[in-house]
Amino acid sequence: MSQVIAKSKKPAKGSVNKKKTLALLSMVAPGAIWLILLRYIPMFGITIAFKDYKIYTKAPSLVNNIIHSKWVGLKNFKFIFATTDSWQMIRNTIGYNALWIVLGLVISVVFAIMLNEINNKFVAKSYQTLMFFPYFLSWVVASYFLLAFLDPTRGLLTHIQQNLGMTPTNWYNNPKPWPVILTIANLWKGIGYSTILYLAAITGIDSSQYEAASIDGANKWQQIRYVTLPHLKTIIIILFIMNVGKIFNADFGLFYSVPMNSGPLYPATQVIDTYVYNALIATNNVGMSSAAGLLQNVVGFICIMFANTIVKKVDPDSSLF
Repeated sequence: MSQVIAKSKKPAKGSVNKKKTLALLSMVAPGAIWLILLRYIPMFGITIAFKDYKIYTKAPSLVNNIIHSKWVGLKNFKFIFATTDSWQMIRNTIGYNALWIVLGLVISVVFAIMLNEINNKFVAKSYQTLMFFPYFLSWVVASYFLLAFLDPTRGLLTHIQQNLGMTPTNWYNNPKPWPVILTIANLWKGIGYSTILYLAAITGIDSSQYEAASIDGANKWQQIRYVTLPHLKTIIIILFIMNVGKIFNADFGLFYSVPMNSGPLYPATQVIDTYVYNALIATNNVGMSSAAGLLQNVVGFICIMFANTIVKKVDPDSSLF
């Protein structure tokens, strides 16, 4: 009896690759479509920064308004530098961001190392939750938390000053303490998020490296210096470069809501974003606000490229790209 052995035919290598490619493309497609629709197509609106944007009642569509609005070139950019407050708002924007980048980096790394050293998991998770919770609050809510302390009539600090026989400080009319107040508020709200990122990087370090360092006689401080910090170097540099890219942008919610948009505080709280918003309300000139946003993003891109170039020359393996 003859036996017929059916030989299975193997699919061609090219067809297998095409199927894999199609599967991968189908996974990437939703994100790519979202990126094109919400990030690239709206870039057409950049032209508003170079036009005297007007709304035409006959055909009030965005595209029609942009096409028929008068081209004014760089005129919309001049208002950022044309007023007496220009230096003040640029100084505040860059100064606050530079300070917060440094403080946020140092404090987040320190807190992450401290949390990693807590042996009790329940206590560690509790601290993480308490530190991360403010990140989800809006600045409007945070501003009322702060008002409970600084209210000139019923605030906690006001009552403490009165009980000590001191003259209560009118916090919302005195700009001097606000750089400190804004710094504390910014760190309180954002430090938990950065801490969690650094803590995740620390937990990914191989425990055998700590054991080897301990066998070699390294104490806890030496283990942190020679094991933990070198492993955090890459993520520290990446986050630093990304934060440098936002050095010309300000957190509008922080600078507008927390000081309650108080005019007497402008020397300490006026930044580019609040200045542009107030100018938009006063003049209703959309082109000027678009010009400010475009300028902020261009400066941010230049800062990222500059910071990445420096890092690449010092340590190519730690550069962002």
